[in-house]
Amino acid sequence: MISRRFLLAASPWVLSVTPRAARADGNFSHFLAQLRAKAIAAGIARATLDRALAGINPDPRVIALDRRQPEFTQTWAHYAASRLSPVRIAAGRAAMARHRALLRDVETAYGVPPSVIVAIWGLESNYGTNTGDFPTIPALATLAWEGRRAALFIGELIAALRIIEGGMAPSRLTGSYAGAMGQPQFMPSAYRRYGVDFNGDGVCDIWTDTADVLASIARYLADHGWVHGAGWGQAVVLPPDLDAAHAGARRFSEWQALGVAPRGGDFADPDASARLTLPAAGEAFLVSSNFQVIKSYNASDFYALAVGLLSEKVRG
Repeated sequence: MISRRFLLAASPWVLSVTPRAARADGNFSHFLAQLRAKAIAAGIARATLDRALAGINPDPRVIALDRRQPEFTQTWAHYAASRLSPVRIAAGRAAMARHRALLRDVETAYGVPPSVIVAIWGLESNYGTNTGDFPTIPALATLAWEGRRAALFIGELIAALRIIEGGMAPSRLTGSYAGAMGQPQFMPSAYRRYGVDFNGDGVCDIWTDTADVLASIARYLADHGWVHGAGWGQAVVLPPDLDAAHAGARRFSEWQALGVAPRGGDFADPDASARLTLPAAGEAFLVSSNFQVIKSYNASDFYALAVGLLSEKVRG
């Protein structure tokens, strides 16, 4: 799963390198020369650049995959079926049981419920079993050279180079075609901001250390405003006369007064504010501020709905 929070927002390092579309020759070596100059100007050591950029070439697989992002090309029914499969749910329940004590410690530290942490873990890397094997530096360089979002990917390249400069071997940086790394699929800038060395061994290892992986996911959500003790939303049934397009945000109790009914049970927090999202005909959800926090991880309603629903299923 690619973390499109970084594909849809500007990077903190907006460095100008001429995009491929604007260059007559499209020469990758010319791009690397420009990149080296900008990186040196940003304070990256030449020795780091020599280690990180030696022998890299553009990867055509990266460009092909970048054109197909499932949150924006699939229907909700197809997307939900693959993300909420019985196999994924069962694996999530097993992961919850296996790491119960660790998840409890992480929740104490960051206030994010275990089921939500595990759901994101499950969607991003199938609980650590599918992290991607693309080398991060060549993947980011390919996307920066390709030019569609050059400034964004150059910013992430700079962040990745800083990770290497801090002592990480370039070969350790692996993940998705778009540069999202490890089990939580963090872009390099997110790794530097939100990565947690939860076991205290001196290294934030989001590739193989489960404690660091789960704590890093929790810290990301906490730092983006997760409200402890609040839910993400609920499935609802709409009255036939509701003008959903102009409904706006209002409290759950106000939605109920308009004839909106929860699917089973009651609204968990009648005073919380919620907005309506309609992923497909006949399906409706009222979603809270925590839903928006999940979207900071991946800017797709489909993704955030899948996280919320999977969290409920793995919790049992």
